[in-house]
Amino acid sequence: MDFLSARLLDGRWFRVLTVIDQFTRECLALVADRALNGPRVALALSQVVAERGAPESITADNGSEFAGRAMDAWSYQYGVHLEFIRPGKPVDNSFIESFNGRLRDECLNVETFFDLSDVREKLTRWQLDYNQVRPHSALADRSPEQFIARLAAIERGLFAHGLAGKPNAGRCRALRRRRQSKTFTAFRPTPAQGEG
Repeated sequence: MDFLSARLLDGRWFRVLTVIDQFTRECLALVADRALNGPRVALALSQVVAERGAPESITADNGSEFAGRAMDAWSYQYGVHLEFIRPGKPVDNSFIESFNGRLRDECLNVETFFDLSDVREKLTRWQLDYNQVRPHSALADRSPEQFIARLAAIERGLFAHGLAGKPNAGRCRALRRRRQSKTFTAFRPTPAQGEG
């Protein structure tokens, strides 16, 4: 997760909290507001967890919104490990930095925003396009939604054959092939992600 800032037509600043899934490349949240403090970030993440379940960890910078008491309490409540990047090293969070560059180039720099409701509407449209339509080279030129559907189909097939959850040779070979394919060269899953 990370933040971006932009301006409304009248010159007032607003911020956008961006949250993505590093494995599926899905944009999980784009939250726009005039100010986004720690409690507001925790609330946004609680909504994501309610829809998707809690992740094992979240990578973020050392900003006060992420490193403060509200996020510390939130991470303890949900059992999520907060991994902070080294100060001044945004490349440590390269997935979100790349995503933020796309969001800025394709939406924030080309749209005119009249007020916060206009910002939220345009961000929602962009997020839907990003998640449902846009092909990603890291996902074998599938959209995140198509990639997730394919993984679900694979998982259903493993369950149907009694292979899900068992460390057997067939499942390990399938996971190894997925990891070794050229489209996943930059992907290093956590054990929980790699098992699904």
